[in-house]
Amino acid sequence: MAYTIEKSEKGYLLFTITRSDKRNAVNYEVMEGLSEAIRLSAAPDVLALVITGEGENAFCSGGDLAVFHLLEKEEDAYSMLSEMSKILYSLLTLPVPTIAIMNGHAVGGGCEIAIACDFRLAREGTKAGFIQGKQAITTGWGGGTILAEKLPNPVFMKLLMDAEIHHAERLNEIGLIDAIYETDPIKACELYLENLLSKDKDVLQAYKQIWIRRWEETKLQERIEKEVRTCARLWESEAHHHYVQMFLNKKSKN
Repeated sequence: MAYTIEKSEKGYLLFTITRSDKRNAVNYEVMEGLSEAIRLSAAPDVLALVITGEGENAFCSGGDLAVFHLLEKEEDAYSMLSEMSKILYSLLTLPVPTIAIMNGHAVGGGCEIAIACDFRLAREGTKAGFIQGKQAITTGWGGGTILAEKLPNPVFMKLLMDAEIHHAERLNEIGLIDAIYETDPIKACELYLENLLSKDKDVLQAYKQIWIRRWEETKLQERIEKEVRTCARLWESEAHHHYVQMFLNKKSKN
């Protein structure tokens, strides 16, 4: 199993990617699991959804190129990208609060998952970055559009264009990460959520709806679709195929 879903006594649902040997990279099974966690989070007794990764090395390293490299054509890539973008839009618009515990490095699609959550906690010393530009593609799960919507600042445009990895402490300073923790990730998350989870669920949902209505009015889902289409087109490019081949050759030598 590539993931686990657990219900906490404190009322939140915990979704964990359990592919630590693959740096918690997303494959089709993880996509299915995240969809299931989102569905289960709509239950009346669930107050929040928490997402994390197994181990201490990686929250999520994005899409598993060892799996997705088979998607060579634009339309093949579009099918996967579109499916994941719909999952992240469902995560973004989930009526209950969502939290990403970045227990380790988050790169590429891992950052897209994190930015789709309402709040982001990161372990001290971890790094994160939207590195897709180095792969000759753009964000393709909607993360770039969501980032621009949530944090409309030239600093964040530069995060995408530079495609560099940054320390969590720096990302905390500019507002991408909400809090830094040092030891136990679950305890840190529960402490961060303590006041929030003590509130009536109707109140939490009412506040969440303020943002959801805004995203619906500004046609965020349509804008995400354009991002997906752009990434799918670039996915078919020779430059991206060259990057993927270098990545696979490097893995085969390790």
